[in-house]
Amino acid sequence: MNFTKRLHAFSLCLLLSGGMTGFAEVAHAKKKASAPVPAPQIDNAYASPLNQFTPGSELTFTVEGTPNGKASIRIAGMRRVLNLPEIEKGIYTTDYTISSSDRLTASSMLRATLSVRGRSSAFNAPLGSGAGSAAPAPAAAAAIPAVVAAPAAPRAAALSVQKFTVTPVAAIEPGAELKFTLSGTPGAKASFTIDGIARNVAMQETRPGQYEGAYTIRRLDHFPANLNIVGTIEANGQSSNQRLNQALVVDAKPPVIKNLSPRENEVVSTNPVLVSATFDDAGGVGIDTRTIRIVLNGLDITSNSTITPQFFTYRADLRAGTYPVDVSGKDMAGNTVNRRWVFSVAAQAAPVTTVLPLLIVSPANNAQVGSGAIEVRGRSAADAKVDVEVQAIAQIAGFFGLNQRIFSHSVRADANGNFAFTFQPQIAVPGARYEISMTASKAELTKELKLVLFQQK
Repeated sequence: MNFTKRLHAFSLCLLLSGGMTGFAEVAHAKKKASAPVPAPQIDNAYASPLNQFTPGSELTFTVEGTPNGKASIRIAGMRRVLNLPEIEKGIYTTDYTISSSDRLTASSMLRATLSVRGRSSAFNAPLGSGAGSAAPAPAAAAAIPAVVAAPAAPRAAALSVQKFTVTPVAAIEPGAELKFTLSGTPGAKASFTIDGIARNVAMQETRPGQYEGAYTIRRLDHFPANLNIVGTIEANGQSSNQRLNQALVVDAKPPVIKNLSPRENEVVSTNPVLVSATFDDAGGVGIDTRTIRIVLNGLDITSNSTITPQFFTYRADLRAGTYPVDVSGKDMAGNTVNRRWVFSVAAQAAPVTTVLPLLIVSPANNAQVGSGAIEVRGRSAADAKVDVEVQAIAQIAGFFGLNQRIFSHSVRADANGNFAFTFQPQIAVPGARYEISMTASKAELTKELKLVLFQQK
């Protein structure tokens, strides 16, 4: 064998030796990569507090197990799947307010799933069983679908919110779910804030540029008529927001004008005359004061009247005659209201012998009162009997539709005709209206009067 042949043979041996070594390394790597990944472990899965499953109640769900995973909970009777963020190593938790559409009991089955590096495990437990009582689920538990990350927000484009809306509910009451939708720049982080109730509630991007989120009303939530709700998106150090300009309640009923003063066909014998009435939009979104128009005897007195979402008043010296009153307007949902009534002003005061006096000294009609005891002082004939009834009406979350008698009593006027009584609501509900009906009687004479007061907000 010559030198050239020997060189070729030596090179071939080197190549074969290197190839065998490479194949061995690849085989070792494949064997190492194919080593099984252990399934995650769930130690506990539970809800607290126990046995509070009525709409508006708030539950805290916790899963304890292998760290650095993704945890979720599904419960029979609840359509939503809850994702639990990892707040500490191996501790996953989230809060949830029970909706009126949920059907939860202590025996409802809770299924917790934990996924780590492509492997998943599940535990089952009755919802009312508490910590440590979960039982392992069957081995063939389905893995939690991977969470698809939203696309990154454009760096150069400025953020903007085009639209922020809510799906109105039938009533603002515990367990009702408010569903918000925000349209704006895609790929951003979106949230909404309800002043004094919930802050920075996360919204999910369901499709590019559209974000959705929900809030379930709790028992102690207070929703005043002028509540401020704002939707916000953020990305790359920028933010943009928009205030909700929409009613939370489906308002199909028009408001009512009541507690007329003077009353229908009443004859007034003294000046000045107070013309007033209250607005009752029971269960609605409230009166739009900008639309109220008041006409007295053909003269528009709107600009000279005091108008609030609860009432209007107008005071003036009127000549003897008949006075028609026309009041019109709309509520915040666009429902119209119209009311017409007539009263008269006498040419001279009626004889004292035929009229039983009854007037209120304090507080003034439509006044606001504090949260303590409320004292009413009045004047009638000496030794007249005055029967009093107080009706409380409130229209906010937790007290929605409240309309009940809270006081009933009879008092006697003293020798000078003065009388007084005191009442105190068990719960001072901000914005509540108190309608106080009084009937004075002496011998064969009677006189009725109504006083309306409002609880301070």
